[in-house]
Amino acid sequence: MELLRVEDLVSGYGKIEVLKKVSITVNEGEIVCVLGANGAGKTTLINTISGLIPVRSGKILFMGEDITHMPPHKRVELGLVQVPEGRKIFPKLTVLENLEIGAFTVNSTELKKKNLEWIYSLFPILYERRNQKAGTLSGGEQQMLAIGRALMSNPKLLMLDEPSMGLAVKMISLIFDVIKEISKKVSILLVEQNANKALSIVDRGYLIETGKIVLSASRDVLITSEEVRKVYLGG
Repeated sequence: MELLRVEDLVSGYGKIEVLKKVSITVNEGEIVCVLGANGAGKTTLINTISGLIPVRSGKILFMGEDITHMPPHKRVELGLVQVPEGRKIFPKLTVLENLEIGAFTVNSTELKKKNLEWIYSLFPILYERRNQKAGTLSGGEQQMLAIGRALMSNPKLLMLDEPSMGLAVKMISLIFDVIKEISKKVSILLVEQNANKALSIVDRGYLIETGKIVLSASRDVLITSEEVRKVYLGG
């Protein structure tokens, strides 16, 4: 089943047009990545899908429903949830309070409890630090918290914006292992500069350059692509 369809999307900031007729799809059960250099339009794409940047032209469909001009919180209610670049946790609140904020669209107490237990099983350190102020966590732990907070909203599609940014190699591996585990329950759209790590877990992906999709292919094709290998895989 097709979860997300983005058709000929154009968006940007002020007079600057960043995305130039971008089209992508994500199906149920998939991990799909969008690879690209800094400034290629990756974050703009995720923020436009989330509703944080208005669409100038084109269309965004989620589970067959046109959400092109839907407010961001309504998209979250439908199950379209973003983990933002830079994590953006609430540093003065505890780990548990941050997680509970993520469940603001969930009315079922039982579902909140079930999701919290799942998150603690994915990230045991969050359970250990549940009463600790989030601002005292390491960068990697804050990334876990940002992912956990997003999962509390019971997403159907989880969009991750540069989850490896600023993390140590060991922590990056741990985060990507957990993303793979999450994908057993939740479809994932991954925006990432670390092509090696992204291509180790995805089903297929897109390459974006200066606001345009220049390649759409399966993981195996992307790994062997001359362009991807030279620019993103260090060969």
